Order: sequence, then C-alpha cells, then structure tokens
Amino acid sequence: MLPTKPHLNTLGAALAWGRTQLNGAAETNILDAEVLLLHLLDLERTTLRAWPERRITTDQAIQYKLLIGQRREGRPVAYLTGQREFWSRSFRVGPGVLIPRPETELLIELVLERLPADTHASLLDLGTGSGIIALTLAAERPGCSITATDASNDALAITRENARRMGISQIRYLKGHWLDPLAADDRFDLIVSNPPYIAAADPHLAQGDLRFEPQQALASGSDGLDALREIIDRSPAHLHPGGWLILEHGYDQADALTAILTKGGYRDIGQYRDLQGHPRASVARYG
Repeated sequence: MLPTKPHLNTLGAALAWGRTQLNGAAETNILDAEVLLLHLLDLERTTLRAWPERRITTDQAIQYKLLIGQRREGRPVAYLTGQREFWSRSFRVGPGVLIPRPETELLIELVLERLPADTHASLLDLGTGSGIIALTLAAERPGCSITATDASNDALAITRENARRMGISQIRYLKGHWLDPLAADDRFDLIVSNPPYIAAADPHLAQGDLRFEPQQALASGSDGLDALREIIDRSPAHLHPGGWLILEHGYDQADALTAILTKGGYRDIGQYRDLQGHPRASVARYG
C-alpha cells in the first residue's frame, strides 16, 4: 500500500522514493520514476540531475504518488503522461490508441527509401491510431497527399490533435474499417499499415502494458493474421500499377506473410528486420 501522507519535499527524495516503489513492479522502474516526475513538474532532465535538492510542494508530492501508484498497477507510462516520442517527435496518445513502439519506425524507413524527397505520391495509412505513420510521412514528405483511415472516433480525434500541434494539414481522414471508407476509384502509390497481429488467445495480452491498450489494435483472429490477410487481399483494388504495400507484422510471421502475398499476386516481396534482428516488416508490389 502506498503512503497516504506526503513526506517528499525535494526532487531527489521524490525520485528515490518513486524508484523504490516501482522496483519489482516495472522492468524500467528507474526510467519510469524519472519520466513521471519530469512530466509532472514540466522539468528537463538536466534540472533533476543538477539540483536534486530543489523543493517540491505538498500538492506536487501527492500528485507524484498518485502517478506512481497508477504505474504500480500496470498503467502504461505513455497513458499517464499523455505522450510518446516517435521519429524524434512527441505525439499525444491515450487509452483509445496503441502506444507507439520503436519497431514501427522501420515502416517509416521503408516508405522513405521508396519516395524521393520531392515526390508528390499518394499514400494511404490504414488504421492510423494516433497518426504516427501518416503524420511522420507528411512531415518528411510534405509534397505527398495522404489519406488515413481508422474505425475509432477516439483515434481519429487524437490524430487530428497531433496534426494540429504539428501544423500538418495535407491529410484526409476517413472513419471506417480498413479500406471500407475508400471510394471505388481511390488509388494510391503506396499503402502502409501497422495492423493488429497478435493471436487472440496469446497470454501476453493479459500482461504488462498490453492489458490497458485497446485489444482491437492488438489482436486479430486465432493466428493473428486476420487483419493482414484482409489488407493484402483488398489492397490491389486501391493501388496504382506497381504500387507498394508495406506492413508491420509479428517477429514469427514473415514466412506466413510471404506465402499470403505470393498467393495474392504480389511481386518483389521483401522481409526486413528491426533493431533486434527480428523480421518485422514485409514489402511487396502489385501489378
């Protein structure tokens, strides 16, 4: 049980207490305690290092204890701070969207490799969530026209807020399941997606941060491939000839994705590894 009476009065004392409280409750207890304290007090890390004796108020101590208590219960740090960094930019996140992962930056790399800096290509981001893919691509390739779809009103609201904060306006937002909201004649040079790809019965869904994230953004059928199958099957109707399809998937799904793409008539199929060396993305062309 967490102490109810505030007794922390300096940055150093608060940080030491937070680390102790999270020890055993979070694998990144030292980092988590620091991030939550910096977020609460709106401080830079250098301040925490240089002036550990700096005083904090009783109200700040109480708020910090509440944040640490929520983290002990397993609530993700990104949801507690309301933000997560992706591609060196800060994005607003919340319980209605998947928390951005570093692995997804591989998708950005793969897209940018195929699009010159001065391109005016048309792009489609399926299941945009907080908008990290669509908005990062819009910032990196400002000449592109980008469409982002999502079935969640909450997700689209967060995406629009992130776009407003970043000053990005060239994105068309459509609400609906994957490709459902597209017009029959909508065509794109490239379609990219980080869909759910965890098997519905996977025990990891009941562990750690995953317990608090939207399950529809994580799990997809008995083998985790339902969403990927649907996207691969339906994308040719919305790709220009020779258009690219770039997908994130599970570390153990590369062979299955190659087989599905081959059966679907795609060509130039490639598999790419994340920083941990796991096959994490598949790239293919159609037509």
